[in-house]
Amino acid sequence: MNVNTYKNLLDAVDAGKKAVMVTRMDDGDCKSKSSYNKTLLIEDSFSSDNCIHNFDEIVYQKAKDSLETGTLQLVKVSEKETYLIEPYFPEPRLIILGGGHIAKPLVEFGARAGFAVTVIDDRPAFANTARFPDAEKVICESFEKCFDLINLNKSAFVVTVTRGHRHDIDCLRQVLKYKTAYVGMIGSKRRVKGVMEQLLSEGYSEEKLNNVNSPIGLEIGAVTPDEIAFSIIAQVIKYRRLIDANSGSIKTLKANWPEFDRDVLMELCKEESSQKAIVTIISSKGSVPRKAGAKMLVYPHGEILGSIGGGCSEGAVINNARFLLRDGGYQIQTVDMTGEVAEQEGMVCGGIMDVIIEPFCK
Repeated sequence: MNVNTYKNLLDAVDAGKKAVMVTRMDDGDCKSKSSYNKTLLIEDSFSSDNCIHNFDEIVYQKAKDSLETGTLQLVKVSEKETYLIEPYFPEPRLIILGGGHIAKPLVEFGARAGFAVTVIDDRPAFANTARFPDAEKVICESFEKCFDLINLNKSAFVVTVTRGHRHDIDCLRQVLKYKTAYVGMIGSKRRVKGVMEQLLSEGYSEEKLNNVNSPIGLEIGAVTPDEIAFSIIAQVIKYRRLIDANSGSIKTLKANWPEFDRDVLMELCKEESSQKAIVTIISSKGSVPRKAGAKMLVYPHGEILGSIGGGCSEGAVINNARFLLRDGGYQIQTVDMTGEVAEQEGMVCGGIMDVIIEPFCK
């Protein structure tokens, strides 16, 4: 397998595509080049003959299931053949067009709900990191030109809360060119009606305009900026969890959203040959700091990148990862955070995680 597997993974996810990484777990040492045992499957390649013939039917079907449900799976085909199947979903991105009074709580609520938030405004006083410390990106640019600076795709949830009718129209003209997970625009019924009539007269289809959530947000009688932001983020979450971005209909399967550690994946993209172990949470029960898909890298001398939750239990995993790098193979470890174990280690959580530790080198 190409050493750029993880780079290809990040490229696919950043393009708004779902993907699955299938790893054939190797009992040998790191000299077996564990990165070569990884196969990346991107959502639009699942129906290809090459994809079908590359795997046992069970593994292929489990990979398809992971892509649909977001559930990480460990599949034992035989005594000597085990596969780790990891789904990767694009990071949900909340794009907020306009940096006014509603944008401030909306950024905070969006970030807390797990969205990577981008705010755009054409006024320096409203587009700065001091005003929006929870935003991943703050862009000061005109609403006509800003779309060259963002990558709108099926993982983007676009909220238009600009300061005026003209800017709303400028934004919608651009947004409607893309297939996004959600589009919403603030405004009174009169103001919204005027925008829609203008765009209809310019040739935009009624079908596309009907997909714009406007007036924006769930109807909860919101009045204050915080309340309006609550109603908007609630509607955005509804589209994230329940609405199919392709058809606009209710999803038949409620997908998990696996954890996504970009820093760890970027480290795995590097061409350098340093030995390391990948620790991945494969399942969890109860109250735990992190869920399935969360990753941590462990290096031979105990340095780490990322976290699976911290605490003494993480320390035990780090020690086991160091031994595995020396002895080879892979290991599944249970991390118990319940009852007396949690109390003794000062944990406020009370659950159990299973993690898999695998060597990775190039």
